[in-house]
Amino acid sequence: MTIMNDETREFVAMHRNEDVRELALKAKRVEGLDLPLALDQIAGWQIARKKLPQWASCEGIVYPPHISMEQCSSQFTAQYKSEIAQTLLAPAATVRARVSDSGESDNQTTKSEPQLSDSPESDTQETKTGVRVSDSSESDTLVARSSMVDLTGGFGVDFSYLARGFSQATYVERQRHLCDLAEHNMAALGLDQARIVCGDGVEYLRQMGPVDFIYLDPARRDEHGSRTYAIEDCTPNVLELRDLLLAKSQYTLVKLSPMLDWRKAVADFDGTVREVHIVATGNECKELLLVLGQQVHEEPSAPRVFCVNDNQRIDYDSAAYTQGLRIGGKPLPEAKNYLYEPNASIMKAGCFDLVEERFGVTQVGPSSHLFVSATPVADFPGRGFAIEAIGGMNKKDIKRLLNGTKQANIAVRNFPLTAPQLRKKLKLADGGPVYLFGTTMQGCDHVLLRTSKI
Repeated sequence: MTIMNDETREFVAMHRNEDVRELALKAKRVEGLDLPLALDQIAGWQIARKKLPQWASCEGIVYPPHISMEQCSSQFTAQYKSEIAQTLLAPAATVRARVSDSGESDNQTTKSEPQLSDSPESDTQETKTGVRVSDSSESDTLVARSSMVDLTGGFGVDFSYLARGFSQATYVERQRHLCDLAEHNMAALGLDQARIVCGDGVEYLRQMGPVDFIYLDPARRDEHGSRTYAIEDCTPNVLELRDLLLAKSQYTLVKLSPMLDWRKAVADFDGTVREVHIVATGNECKELLLVLGQQVHEEPSAPRVFCVNDNQRIDYDSAAYTQGLRIGGKPLPEAKNYLYEPNASIMKAGCFDLVEERFGVTQVGPSSHLFVSATPVADFPGRGFAIEAIGGMNKKDIKRLLNGTKQANIAVRNFPLTAPQLRKKLKLADGGPVYLFGTTMQGCDHVLLRTSKI
């Protein structure tokens, strides 16, 4: 990793709010200034200011090139992973806290705190930052309250948030420059418990001792750089490592592509998935997270599914809603006054019968994934609209629905026309307070719903 000299650091501080492209063209060449590095740092900080505000507010963070910043986790998704880990391990933590509260010394190891080793012996070297770095997969044996290993360290955003909840946290990454970057940044963030290991994650897994928690974010590109989605096509192949992961950790959290069918992913892991987390932010599905754990019962149990979109969160037992894509047989209300569109995480989960049951709404029609109700619904996990008019696709109905409207926001679900095609047919500009939905209702009727946002 190239460390910024004084000239480069001063340039970054002076220009970090400016346009990087203009700086690249107009910046004066100053002796000692590493302009490419400075531009990377300015661009990285500008992305972090929105995506990772806590990192952006920390002096001393060094950012990678632009593409790594675009691909790394956001603060929201990284914090959510940390929340998952702490919730999973909370019972053990509570037991330990009670033991401590009963008057036992904080320095005394209890029966609930076994000695943990996350790798064999090693030549670990102490650095000036206090973060230990190893060029092999070996380490010393430590006694800790809780321990975790990130086997696919990368830029280290997820690791930095997960590590905060553990007294012993190990980052493993093959690429030396990323290890150097992580070493620097974890120290800047004050994560004294962080330990950086430069080595192959799979080999490290094979040699390490048991830990409380493992995290993996398999690379979703093949050897030619093309994007992949299937679990078995990612590196490492977590399906092949499943039994080893279960043997080495209490829980393993695996980050997968949001493009995957979560039901198939659960089936691929053959009864070892305890939880499924579908994580969206800004109504865009970002991550599919699976929690692996040993089976508690002889018969594999269906996982609990968590649908998250910013502060909108619901969870449910997937065994109770295996027919999530069906129409529940519930007739449409006579008064269709309100329209509801579920958020991206619920769309991905497909738990539409759950939404009907939990929020008292009715599915508009098969595969339409829209809901109506006679009365307003509080805290619906998605967008809500007041229905102003409903009509068909004939000229008379369209004229009545539009009533002189020249612009509208248009969306279609289970409709014979795309949104651009419908916009062209209706000759409407984009925007304004009117929201038009084209969909198919029960009875296979193609309809337009004119609405206004609640």
